[in-house]
Amino acid sequence: KYLWGSLAGMCGFAAAQLMATTGQAADYDVGAVHIAQPWARATPKGASAAAGYMTITNGGTTPERLMCVSSDAAAECQIHTVSLEGGIMKMRPVEGGLEIPPGGTVALKPAGLHLMLVNLKHPLEPGKMVEVTLKFEKAGKVEVELPIAAIGAPAPGAAAGAGGSTMMDSGHGGMMQMDKH
Repeated sequence: KYLWGSLAGMCGFAAAQLMATTGQAADYDVGAVHIAQPWARATPKGASAAAGYMTITNGGTTPERLMCVSSDAAAECQIHTVSLEGGIMKMRPVEGGLEIPPGGTVALKPAGLHLMLVNLKHPLEPGKMVEVTLKFEKAGKVEVELPIAAIGAPAPGAAAGAGGSTMMDSGHGGMMQMDKH
């Protein structure tokens, strides 16, 4: 009986460890805000920036505002938007934070709104996690772990080159212009 209980406990622990090492994304709740499917892309050696993605739902009755406060992997964490201007993709920080309307959902995804981890301290490696601290105007702060997918992955668990945008694969080289305003 004792041996069986110990084995069952060890199997549960092993399953939890396996989930932790395979990069399973967790959902997060803070106040009226729900964060689902957080993830980031791996970066090549020498890249100075990385992007993070997630879906944020405001279950409240008033607008909420998101600011990216910090990350363990970068000197700075910002929220960026991407637009096409004169045939050139331009990326700019969202001034004053990102508004999430009451009852609304905002998707941070490749080629659109995203978290930008600037001045990376080290490359992001597939299969690991990167931690970011998000601050919401009303709901407060929440620590979010983003599982790191392969370079160029269109979504967590997808292979690179499976139809997703790869504009951030090489630290914004060539295909995108980053404005600092």
